[in-house]
Amino acid sequence: MSEEKREHAIEVPLDRLLEERGTTLTELANRVGVTHVNVSILKNGRARAVRFSTLSRLCEVLECRPGDLLGHRPR
Repeated sequence: MSEEKREHAIEVPLDRLLEERGTTLTELANRVGVTHVNVSILKNGRARAVRFSTLSRLCEVLECRPGDLLGHRPR
């Protein structure tokens, strides 16, 4: 199977972080400066990459660390 089609084992628990902070996906996207669609893709585990600038901004807005945003689930 090609690398592009292989499912990755990275998870992004945005639902939990959003709930804990009392915010919505749309508000997060607006504050980070990315589209709602892009944040949704990240939240649903369909992102193939994330820019460090976006990751930094997510951490600033959510007041968290990169490790709070990115997890690894065993296959």
